[in-house]
Amino acid sequence: MEILLYVGGLLFVLVGLGVSIALHELGHLVPAKLFGVHVGQYMVGFGPRLFSKKIGETEYGVKALPIGGFISMSGMYPPSPKGDDPAARGMFRALIQDARAANDETIDPARAGRVFYLLPVWKRVIVMFGGPFMNLVLAVVIFSVLLSGIGLQQGTTTIASLSECVLPAGSAQTTCTAADPVAPAAAAGIKPGDRILSVDGTEVRTFAEASAIIQASPGKTIPLIVERDGSPVTLQLTPVAAQRQEVDANGRPVVDDKGNAVMHSVGYAGVYAQLAYVQQPLSAGFEQAMANAGGVVQLIGNLPVRLWDVGVSLFTGAPRDPNGPLSVIGVGRIAGEVAAADAPLLNRFAVLLNLMGSLNIALFVFNLIPLLPLDGGHIVVALWEGLKKVWAKIARRRTPKPVDATRLVPLTVVVAGVLIVMSGLLMVADLINPVAIG
Repeated sequence: MEILLYVGGLLFVLVGLGVSIALHELGHLVPAKLFGVHVGQYMVGFGPRLFSKKIGETEYGVKALPIGGFISMSGMYPPSPKGDDPAARGMFRALIQDARAANDETIDPARAGRVFYLLPVWKRVIVMFGGPFMNLVLAVVIFSVLLSGIGLQQGTTTIASLSECVLPAGSAQTTCTAADPVAPAAAAGIKPGDRILSVDGTEVRTFAEASAIIQASPGKTIPLIVERDGSPVTLQLTPVAAQRQEVDANGRPVVDDKGNAVMHSVGYAGVYAQLAYVQQPLSAGFEQAMANAGGVVQLIGNLPVRLWDVGVSLFTGAPRDPNGPLSVIGVGRIAGEVAAADAPLLNRFAVLLNLMGSLNIALFVFNLIPLLPLDGGHIVVALWEGLKKVWAKIARRRTPKPVDATRLVPLTVVVAGVLIVMSGLLMVADLINPVAIG
């Protein structure tokens, strides 16, 4: 059964990734067709063709490797300039000539006006931004279903259990002895199943709100109203002072100049809340997507360092950073382990949904990197051409020719090579030294 669940998690990722890629390419296809560009192919995946069907003037198909997709638009770049020597020497020059020849083959004289490079700048930006935008939309939908439909698992105001005593700070002791003082919650008469209504005169709706008041009241006796068997009961709670390490806004431990943990005193009662899925406002889905996008931007900004760490862990066997980059193999392994984990079905499904939402945010941000062959590179080329036209108009000069992006093919090859090496490193690392999630 565990193997079947593991395979089910893998299939969930493969199908989800296929849908994400298909929608990404659809985000390019729809505006391209609306703007009159001839689209010869719409393909999900790379490698050997599994099946395809031509509908109208476009061939729609699926290929074997679900690691990307593409649409083939006529005239992505201007036709080759007259007088170009197809036998020009030099490796980079040859790459440029090959790219121009391949581009020229997509331009049918019968459809000379239906080419991408002749579109106005704003239309080209829409076509190229459409793919990443679809990943963003899908991520927002997934996070909205997760947070507003299923809910966010958090502590409720209902008490699940109590501590019997207060254990010494830093002690490895796990059981109470007669010498240990009784925990404040037990001393106050709180019982499992009680639902906290107010703390120190303040009505509370979440366990976090109740905890904040208790932690701010060490040594102070405060009234606590709970609901028990349908009736309110007033109790007197005196939290004891306990030492806790300070954390910053991102939840990271705070240390002083010498690297020692910074401690502070908080009130401790010894109560533990029941966990439940609490539905969040509809805006939570978009907010989560934006938060994830910020995290991906930071990861990309530190990508060389993160990849170096992956390489080191690959050769030393050191544990991988759970927040570091992953390949499709790594995402699949995590999905399989989550699906086969000993946890409630809803919890596992929620984690898988979060994984797919995060994956689409990664596709959204990564594709907007302003380098060819990524969508962001095409957007930059279009904006550069628009800027040149605006400047020519201001300076009353002749309208410049369309930007010949084939000149950037050598850089494109370098970027593609880096992406291939990076993907290879991550795949090998995810096979040999995968990220531990438990």
